[in-house]
Amino acid sequence: MAATAYGGQVRRDRRRTHRPMSEINVTPMVDVMLVLLIIFMVTAPLLTVGVQVDLPKTKASVIPGQDEPLTITVDGEGRIYLQETELDLEALAPRLIAITSNNPDVRIFLRFDKTIEYGRVMEVMGTVNGAGFTKVALITEPLGSGTAGKKRKKAAKK
Repeated sequence: MAATAYGGQVRRDRRRTHRPMSEINVTPMVDVMLVLLIIFMVTAPLLTVGVQVDLPKTKASVIPGQDEPLTITVDGEGRIYLQETELDLEALAPRLIAITSNNPDVRIFLRFDKTIEYGRVMEVMGTVNGAGFTKVALITEPLGSGTAGKKRKKAAKK
């Protein structure tokens, strides 16, 4: 045993007991990433609808698909939007071809306000089809989600 001048206790070298930590603690990083993932999962669906239109209601089923489609919207005043960018009917086909790199297999969703005339609907659909795009789908609201579905439910209860 070694005796010292400090009451007989052995003093250890502090450099040996405090070594630098060589491991990376990833727990805080994982926590931040999970919080960001949840935030993006909640906000992403809210960002897809940019132009407000009153869609017609139908009993059609949902179209399955994994890819993100291009959306063309025609509002109640007849203005055409590609995603959220307003453009003229003449500029629609060249813009679609440029965005899709001339790939006709890209899925395109068409959203029309229910007050739009049928002729305007056919103009837009003809332009899209004339540009060579064949995977075109019309977007509607489910029949039970609006006021018509609520009126039927109330009538059925009476």
